This record gives sequence, structure tokens and C-alpha cells, in this order.
Amino acid sequence: MESDYKVKLDVFEGPLDLLLYLIKKEEVDIYDIPIERITNQYMEYLSLMQLLNLEVAGEFLVMAATLMYIKSRMLLPADQQVTDAEAEEGEDPRWELIRQLVEYKKFKEAAVQLAHREEEQSKLFTRTGDSGIEVEAKDVPLAEVSIFDLIAAFNEVLKKANAREDFHEIYEERFTVSDKIEEILYTLRERSAIGFLELFSETASRVEVVVTFLALLELIRLKRLRVRQESAFGEINVVKVS
Repeated sequence: MESDYKVKLDVFEGPLDLLLYLIKKEEVDIYDIPIERITNQYMEYLSLMQLLNLEVAGEFLVMAATLMYIKSRMLLPADQQVTDAEAEEGEDPRWELIRQLVEYKKFKEAAVQLAHREEEQSKLFTRTGDSGIEVEAKDVPLAEVSIFDLIAAFNEVLKKANAREDFHEIYEERFTVSDKIEEILYTLRERSAIGFLELFSETASRVEVVVTFLALLELIRLKRLRVRQESAFGEINVVKVS
């Protein structure tokens, strides 16, 4: 594996995006976050990002420290709580984080709505000779897949692979991102799309799984491939860009 390989994506979501993703995925109330469960999952995602050698911004680590601090405060008995201004007022140690998440969620949803309006407007055109009639295009694109969806899918592949009896480490064989890029493109030479899981069906080691995923990310960055899904948290499909 190319140890110095780093994935550089044009758009990389931040720690608040990851927290909102986990809250939605776990179907929990944003005003009553189960901080221990969300913290553990956040740390798992952070470990996966570091395993993949993704360029993790410092703000992800700051959020990790914040979550660990909140978690430690909530686990302490009441008589051992830190006696600061917030504690004296009886304020929930999660509240400042909740305020940030709610505010960020509002701006994020507003941005999505504006993007949808722009997309819908681009599908409307005036019929020649009849300026009063608008015709809407019928082609509705599938949902885009976030980096966190991809990391979650990668994590599931890794867990299933580790559970297989024939899954092992092959230290003698060297897998490179460039080789896996060629392999993925060859697999898609006569196909327009492939299921995400199918890309890993023949992988025989943990290293091969990681390198295959890095190759997929690089092809997405190069706009050779796109990833789509029918619904939120649904099955991911890898689509060749024509």
C-alpha cells in the first residue's frame, strides 16, 4: 500500500456534518443526544478516516476532545461534577453543542433548499412558440452520497471481510492505488454502474480492501465515477461518468 498516499477531495464535510449524519442515522433527538453512543461512533469514524489516510482537519480533533469532555462530565456523579458557571446554573453540558448543531442544521437545510430550487428551475424550459407554457423534465437524479456514507459502507465491508474465514493478510503482495484504479475501470468497461459491495467481492486482505476504497475515492475526485443511492442510507451504486 502506498503509505504516503493522501485523499484530497474537492469538498470535505466538517465535524458538525458528521455529528448531524450520526444523529440522523441513529434516529435520535438532536435536543437529547445520547452523548456516549454518538461519541463512540464519532471516534470510530475518526479512526477510519485516519486508517484511510484522509486529510483530517484539526477541527475534527477539536470536536473529538469536546465530545470526550462532555461525555466525561455526564458520566460523573452529581456530587463530583465540575463547579463552573454552567454547572452552578444546572445547564446540561451538551447544550452548547446542541445550540451549534441546531444553528448549523438550519443553514445547511436552507442551502439544500436553495440548491433544489436552482436544480428544479434548470429543468424548466419555455416551449418554442408558446411562452406561457413551461415543461418540466422527467429525469430526477438519485441522491448524492456523502463522504460519511462512503466511510460507513467501507466500515461494513471491512467488518464483514474480517468475519470471513478465508480473509487474511497477504504481506508478500503489494497493492497500489493506481493498480486498483485500473482494475475498477476494467470491471466497468462494459457496464454503466456497479454495486459498492461488488467492488470488494474478490478482496482477500484488509490492505486490499483499504487500497480498493482509496482507488474509488480517487476516481470520484477525478470525476471518472460517481456514487449514488436510491434513498438516505440506502444501497450505494458506483456509476461510470460518460
